[in-house]
Amino acid sequence: MKFHATERVTPPRQAQPPSFSAQEFRAALGMFATGVTIVTACTEQGEVIGLTANSFNSVSLDPPLVLWSLSRAAASMSVFSAGSHYAINILANDQKDLAERFARRGADRWSGVTYDRGAGGAPLLHGAAASFECFNRSRYEEGDHVIFVGEVERCTWRGGASPLLFHGGRYFTEHPL
Repeated sequence: MKFHATERVTPPRQAQPPSFSAQEFRAALGMFATGVTIVTACTEQGEVIGLTANSFNSVSLDPPLVLWSLSRAAASMSVFSAGSHYAINILANDQKDLAERFARRGADRWSGVTYDRGAGGAPLLHGAAASFECFNRSRYEEGDHVIFVGEVERCTWRGGASPLLFHGGRYFTEHPL
C-alpha cells in the first residue's frame, strides 16, 4: 500500500498479533550479540544465589542505573524481588565454564567459586571483568519477565579484561577489527 506524503496514516491502537513463532523470535533475538553476566544476591538466611543472564543494559548516568530481566517462573524470583541489593558481575572471556554452570538448573553453582561480599551480601565474583553493586530500586512486570532496575552504589572493573560474549546460542570472545 502506498501513501502520499500529505496523507495521514492512523497507527493502530494496539500491537498486531505476531507473524512468527516463539522459536523464530528467539532465533532473531540471538542475532544480537551480548555480554554475559551472573547476577547474584543473598537470601534473608544468608545463602548466596546467582544466575547467568545476558539481559543487561545501562539506563542512566545520573543517577547511575542499570537493568536486567528475569523470568517470572524463575525459582529465585522471590529473593530478587524482596531483597534490597544484588550484584551484576560481567564475565571475562575465561569464565565460560562459570556462565554455563550458573545457567544450569540443579547444579552446585558455588562449589569452588571465589567471591567477596558486596552491598547487602551480594557476591562479587573474583575474575569478573566488571561488577555493579545495586540497590534494588524498581521492578516492572512485562510479559513473562520482570525487569529489574538497579541503582548502582559501587562499581569495579579490570582494565584490559576481555569480555565473554554470547551470540546465536554460542559463546565468543572479542576480536578487534
